[in-house]
Amino acid sequence: MSEAYIFDALRTPRGKGKTSGALYEVKPIDLLATSLTALKERNQIPTQEVDDVLIGCVTPIDDQGYNIAKAGLLHARWAESVGGIQINRYCASGLEAVNLAASKVRSGWESLIVAGGIESMSRVPIGSDGGALMYDPELINGVKFVPQGIAADLIATIEGFDRETLDEYALSSHQRAANAWDAGYFQGAIIPIFDRNGLPLLKEDEHIRRDTNLDSLAQLSPSFSEMGEYGFDALAKQAFPKVSQVRHVHTAGNSCGIVDGAALLLVGNQQKAQELDLKARARIVAAANISVNPTIMLTGAAPASEKALRLAGMKKSDIDLWECNEAFASVVLKYQRDLGIDPEKLNVNGGAIAMGHPLGATGAMLLGTLLDELERRDLQTGLVSLCVGGGMGVATIIERV
Repeated sequence: MSEAYIFDALRTPRGKGKTSGALYEVKPIDLLATSLTALKERNQIPTQEVDDVLIGCVTPIDDQGYNIAKAGLLHARWAESVGGIQINRYCASGLEAVNLAASKVRSGWESLIVAGGIESMSRVPIGSDGGALMYDPELINGVKFVPQGIAADLIATIEGFDRETLDEYALSSHQRAANAWDAGYFQGAIIPIFDRNGLPLLKEDEHIRRDTNLDSLAQLSPSFSEMGEYGFDALAKQAFPKVSQVRHVHTAGNSCGIVDGAALLLVGNQQKAQELDLKARARIVAAANISVNPTIMLTGAAPASEKALRLAGMKKSDIDLWECNEAFASVVLKYQRDLGIDPEKLNVNGGAIAMGHPLGATGAMLLGTLLDELERRDLQTGLVSLCVGGGMGVATIIERV
């Protein structure tokens, strides 16, 4: 069985996912094509040598519909022999794309793959594609399925995380992200975005609020209390009878930001590396997915991480740095508690609360960020995990080579 290696990882800056955001005028295929072009040029790869392109996209309609992976390849003028597939495992789509790429390489059926994700949330709002889990009352009531914000508040309620604790975590995310940007930790991976006239649109993550403090966070209203009153709190309490009241403690300040962005990784085997003079940066050691209770759906990251560790024959103490997507502050705090992780080893350069969560791309972004930081600190092993809608969780372990 071949080993699967990461040769490169890059991403765009994250733009605010609103019509006023810096990337709103940029079509999703332009974000993807720009990233593809940069990956090709950085690694000097003849595109006909690439076996496949796997792109995560959570809302594949309108500008992002009709297989944006292949559309982006055509737009970037890659060799017509290169195929593309769009995949959706909700928030972990970008990481799942990398995991599938690694599986293909390890099987020996393919030798060089581009994997990552794209999401333009300013142009294609979350939930635009609908679906039974959003609108079918028979299914929703039958499985007691609630929106993710309600699930996050339910976690906080059960785990005893109060509003101040969540806000303190959110503040640390902004502080760490601002420090990382100021110190240039992200620069090697960032692909600046320009308009049609060659003028710069965005060179760094737009969502970071450098003036954030605990007082400003404390003034924000709960985001999901009204939603809970529509009946979702009642569903949550039916699923968890010991909960007498869901405490709504998540706000726009301690939840992930809605943003636009794209990220890509180049994954392949050692033979292809030798043929194309590519340098392996890390080995993909193990990957895992799992699913848990759909009501409190955002708790899948920890069991997925434990499953990946078992597959790798590793212990938690073997991991030097951890990344857990900051969908909501309670998600990361529970993850940290469940796995007993030193907070100085978790999300060390901030996360989605500060920089935003471009759904289909985030997992790939986190993996690239983790690899860059392992190299900067001269450490060896890292684990990336994300909670996923419907109760799923995905995790990936990498080791520098």
